[in-house]
Amino acid sequence: MIELVSADRCIGCRLCVKVCPTNVFDMSGKLAVIARQEDCQTCFMCEAYCPVDALYVAPQGEVSVQVDEQELIASGLLGSWRAEIGWNPGAEDTMAERDTTPFFEVFTEANRGQ
Repeated sequence: MIELVSADRCIGCRLCVKVCPTNVFDMSGKLAVIARQEDCQTCFMCEAYCPVDALYVAPQGEVSVQVDEQELIASGLLGSWRAEIGWNPGAEDTMAERDTTPFFEVFTEANRGQ
């Protein structure tokens, strides 16, 4: 569930507002704000598209959890989803190349004899 919009990092680009399939965000002046947190589907689209890593979506989809922005920064979790899926600048590979491709290669090899 979406837990944080960093006021220090948000640049007001509105990408989170545009990509959210359930209209969770509103704009308050030049900053995005979580307006309908209960509607969040934990799809991570907002975090993936945020160009300045200002959003944090907690993997717990059903309940809101307390987060501390400074702890998220220190742990490297704030904005980490873009890096994980390979959408960050300078990414050498993507999640699909690291995880999905080997799965399908193994799956295909195992099923060739059937």
